[in-house]
Amino acid sequence: MPQPKVKLVVTGDDFGYCERRNHGIVDCFKDRAISNVSLLVNAASAEHAAELAKRHHIPIGLHANLSEGAPVCQELRRSTLINKDGFFHGKMGFREVLQSGQMNMAEVEAELRAQVKRFCELTGHLPGHMDGHQHVHVLPEVREVFAQVLSDFGISYTRVPVEPGLHSCPFLPPHLRDFNLQVEKDALQSVEVFHRHGIRWPDVYLGLTTMGQNMSFANLKRALGFAMEARMSIAARCDDLGASDLYRPITVELMVHPGYPSHPLQGGCGEGPDDFSQSSDRLHELNTLRDPVLLSYYKQQGILLCAFNDF
Repeated sequence: MPQPKVKLVVTGDDFGYCERRNHGIVDCFKDRAISNVSLLVNAASAEHAAELAKRHHIPIGLHANLSEGAPVCQELRRSTLINKDGFFHGKMGFREVLQSGQMNMAEVEAELRAQVKRFCELTGHLPGHMDGHQHVHVLPEVREVFAQVLSDFGISYTRVPVEPGLHSCPFLPPHLRDFNLQVEKDALQSVEVFHRHGIRWPDVYLGLTTMGQNMSFANLKRALGFAMEARMSIAARCDDLGASDLYRPITVELMVHPGYPSHPLQGGCGEGPDDFSQSSDRLHELNTLRDPVLLSYYKQQGILLCAFNDF
C-alpha cells in the first residue's frame, strides 16, 4: 500500500448530545466517513454514546464543555461558571464573564478534572484526545489550566483551531467570520502554552469554514487543498530535510458535526437542544460526509482517515 499524503482525523463533535445525534455519528463511522468522535460527558445521551463507542470500537476523546448545560462537578452548582439558573453562561456569555475578570480559574480546573473522571467512568479509559466545546480551551487563562489538566492526566493530543484559508473565505457571514477570526487569534496564542506542557496536535486544522450548510464537496476540497499546500510548506521549512521527512504524511484534523436533527425537548446538556442541533444542518453534514464522491476523492488524493492514536 503506498504511503498516504495525508493522515486525516475526521472528528464528529458533540457525541452524546442526543440519541439521534449519536446514531447519525455512528452511521457516519460505519460508512468510514468519520474516524473519531468527541464526547460531551454532561450531555443527555452521554451514556448511550459511550456504549455505542464501545460496541463499534470508535476512537473517542473528550469534548470539554464549560459553556453549555450544567457542570459535572456537584460542588460547582454555585460558582462563577454558572448563571442564576444553574447553567453555564453560554458560548458568548462564558467569554464575557471571562473577559470581565470574574471567572475563577480554580473552578474551571475542578470542572475539567471532573469531566475527565466522568469520561473514564463512562468509557473505562482516559480520552485519546481532549478539545473544547465551542473552542473554550484556547481562551486566555483557560488554556493554561486546560494544558495543565491534560499534562497531569497524560492526555497527549488537543485541537488548535487555526485554519489555513480562513482569511480568504468570502462566503462566511460577518458574525461567523468575526467569531472564527477571534478563535484563530486565541488559538495562536495557545501554541506556546501547549508546547510548554508537551501537548501535541495535528499539523493542520480544518472545520471553521465547512460547518452546516457551508459543508460541500467543493468547500471540503478547497480546505483539503490548503492542507496539501501546508504539507509542502512544512517540508520546505525543514533545515536538515531527509527524504523520509519530505514524503511523510501531513496530519490533519477535520472538525464536523453530523447527525440526525434533534427533536424538540430531547437532548442537549440540560437546557434542551439548541437551534443548530434541531436544524437540517446536521443531516446535511452527515449526507455530505458519506457522499461516495468525497470518499472516492480521499482515495484519489492519498488521504487516509485515521484516529489520533494512529499518528
